[in-house]
Amino acid sequence: MRTLITAITFAAAVALAPALAQAADDYTLTIKDHKFTPAELKVPANKRVAITVVNSDSTPEEFESHSLKVEKIIPGGAKATVRIGPLKPGRYDFFGEFHEDTAKGVVIAE
Repeated sequence: MRTLITAITFAAAVALAPALAQAADDYTLTIKDHKFTPAELKVPANKRVAITVVNSDSTPEEFESHSLKVEKIIPGGAKATVRIGPLKPGRYDFFGEFHEDTAKGVVIAE
């Protein structure tokens, strides 16, 4: 019986390992009051990452970055995922095209 429990525990750990590794490369940005939070998002350099952008405002906003080569409209009250990288170490600006004066941020790859 003890061997069976050990085998089940090992199998569960092996099955969950990819999900746990994937979670480490997922990040969340929130849009509220036409601002991105956090305004600085640190990600690992030389790795592909996913950023889920949650728009808590009632109006649409765009996650746009020329340096990241990304452009994604997120409707009000919705979320979307953008995938970026792998990035060389550095700073990559992004903004919300619909509220460029307040919706700004930077991805920092280190």
